[in-house]
Amino acid sequence: MPTHDRPDSEPGWRVHDLLSNDPDGRYIDHTSLSQTDRAEIDDIMASLVALREAEAELSAASQRYMRLNATDMKAIHYLIAADHQGEIATAATLRAHLGLSSGATTKLLDRLESAGHLQRKPHPDDRRAVTFTVTNSTREIAMETIGRQQFGRVRAAASLTSPERIAVRRFLDEMARGLAPREAEWAKKNTRNS
Repeated sequence: MPTHDRPDSEPGWRVHDLLSNDPDGRYIDHTSLSQTDRAEIDDIMASLVALREAEAELSAASQRYMRLNATDMKAIHYLIAADHQGEIATAATLRAHLGLSSGATTKLLDRLESAGHLQRKPHPDDRRAVTFTVTNSTREIAMETIGRQQFGRVRAAASLTSPERIAVRRFLDEMARGLAPREAEWAKKNTRNS
């Protein structure tokens, strides 16, 4: 929440504020930032925390509503999107999208089919393969509930000007690169030991 919106009962700092995490300037040179710069950066960090919390809340609510786990929800989302794009979804395409093993994908598809969320159909070009589509009832429920909420992101992006969207995208891309642990030595070491 932005600094000016902080309730009176909260302290004059937030857990994600720059000075709360790097008071000595070990990672960010504070001398190059004005008080206004720090306040604006802190407000951006607070907004990102609020976004993450909203996403987690929506994910949990959608899983409860649909009575599915997070991987099931990702599978249904993928199958709906593939259908919207006119793509044929198979176990192999779903497995590649979700990064699951062949066995885990089979279990997931069997579970979703037995629960009435998807159906198998013969592949139009390969007699040995089958395709998967979301049932009409599951599609309608997903689109009218979770889908409608998710479009809040699109509405927010659509409300920006083109230069604002370019700036936001650059910011988010740079932040994603800065957060990704791929090149961090501690993450590499942890991966090698697992």
